[in-house]
Amino acid sequence: MNAMPRVAQFGEEIGGLVGLFRDREHAGTHLSAVLAKYRGTHPIILGLARGGVPVAAAVARELEAELDVVVVRKLGSPLSDELAIGAVTADGGVYLNVPVIHELGVSKAYVDSMTRARMFEAKRLAARLRDGASAASLEGRTVILTDDGLATGATMIAAVRAVRAHHPARIIVAVPVGSEEACTALQAEADVVVCLAMPHPFWAVGLYYRDFRQTHDSEVAQLLREARAHGASTALSLAPT
Repeated sequence: MNAMPRVAQFGEEIGGLVGLFRDREHAGTHLSAVLAKYRGTHPIILGLARGGVPVAAAVARELEAELDVVVVRKLGSPLSDELAIGAVTADGGVYLNVPVIHELGVSKAYVDSMTRARMFEAKRLAARLRDGASAASLEGRTVILTDDGLATGATMIAAVRAVRAHHPARIIVAVPVGSEEACTALQAEADVVVCLAMPHPFWAVGLYYRDFRQTHDSEVAQLLREARAHGASTALSLAPT
């Protein structure tokens, strides 16, 4: 890692209360103000699908940065699919909550099977969201990973580990809101952690948005297409004549 990780908390300035953000785009605008110092590094902004992509798109617009997506899938336990024992990404990032796996007595065979199945799902969704476009190159770049919030941090940890395998210059995790436990856990994974608000007690990410409607695949795909088109237009305008 290139720098000591840190948690930047700005909850006192912007509230940290229920309904703090109007919607995901509003949250991304707040994040971009804190991340503006990275504009000169030509960062790439990665949003966790699905809800993290509108946040990431707002950051990318403000920083005039490239936008891409990371698809993460939770690993449900044998007791309930809602009880996560880990998470995986489309390109091989894996996070396993080992204490929970041991506590529940989950077998290795189950974990391996679930990992393969969820990774396959993630790959299919990533291809569909990118609409045939290739994943962005991350090597040697400043990568800003964002989501609409962090509850447990499991999916973000898996995303960071997947990105780390591509040898970026540094990884910044930036979220509008998160639990103190999740934001602190990410310090061991990312180079920098920015969490605008860490309400205590933390209940659910959606409580801190006035509009937290579901983000659909079509919306994510459209945001990625618009970002690619804008990038192509910018490249053409800067090309020598």
